[in-house]
Amino acid sequence: MTPTAIAAPGAKLLKPTDHTLILIDFQSQMAFATHSISAIELRTNASLIAQAASGFGVSTILTTVAEKSFSGPMFDEITAPFPGQKMLDRTSMNTWEDTAVIAEVNRIGKKRIVLAGLWTGVCIVGPALSALDQGFEVYVIADACGDVSPEAHQRAMDRMVQAGAQPMTSLQYLLELQRDWARGETYELTTGIAKKVGGAYGIGINYAKTMFGAHEG
Repeated sequence: MTPTAIAAPGAKLLKPTDHTLILIDFQSQMAFATHSISAIELRTNASLIAQAASGFGVSTILTTVAEKSFSGPMFDEITAPFPGQKMLDRTSMNTWEDTAVIAEVNRIGKKRIVLAGLWTGVCIVGPALSALDQGFEVYVIADACGDVSPEAHQRAMDRMVQAGAQPMTSLQYLLELQRDWARGETYELTTGIAKKVGGAYGIGINYAKTMFGAHEG
C-alpha cells in the first residue's frame, strides 16, 4: 500500500528540547596529537555547535579529563557560549563511566545523546557504545571530532554507526535545530552563527544579504 505523505518532520530529526549535547575533552593535550582534522577546522566546528546549543537552549554537558594535571583547559570557543557553567572533570577515558557526568545526564533526563570531542576512537566511542547499550539514542557530530589519524577517526565512526549511532556534521546540527526559516525567533541566531563560523555557506549568506537583501524566510 502506498503511504500517505504529511507535512511533518521525521521522528529521528533532532529538536532543541529532545537531547543532551555532551562536549568531551576539547583540550590542548588532546588536540596536539589530533591529525584527522586540522586544528583550525576542528575549533571552528566546535565553536559552531557550542554557539548553536547555547542559542537554542540545548541541555549541554561540558566535560574534561585531567584538566589541571595533564590535558589543560577546554577550548575558549566551547566555554564562551556557556559562561559560568561548571566543567565536569574526569579520570576515566570513557565519559559514561564517570558518576558526576551520569548524574547530570539523569538529572536532565533526555533519551537522546549527541556527542562531539577528542579523540573519536576513545573518548567518543566509549560513551557512544555505553549509551547505546543502555537504551539511549546516540548521534555523533563527526566533523567536530578528531583522532590521531584519519584511519583512527574513520574506524571509530564506522564502529559507532554499525552499533546504531547516527552520524552528522556541525552545520547539519545547526540547521536541523532551526529547520524552518519561518521560525523568526531563531532566524538571526542561525544565520548569525553561520556567517561567523559556517564556512563558505556563511560567506554566501553574508553576500546575499549585503548585495540583494536576500532573506531565506
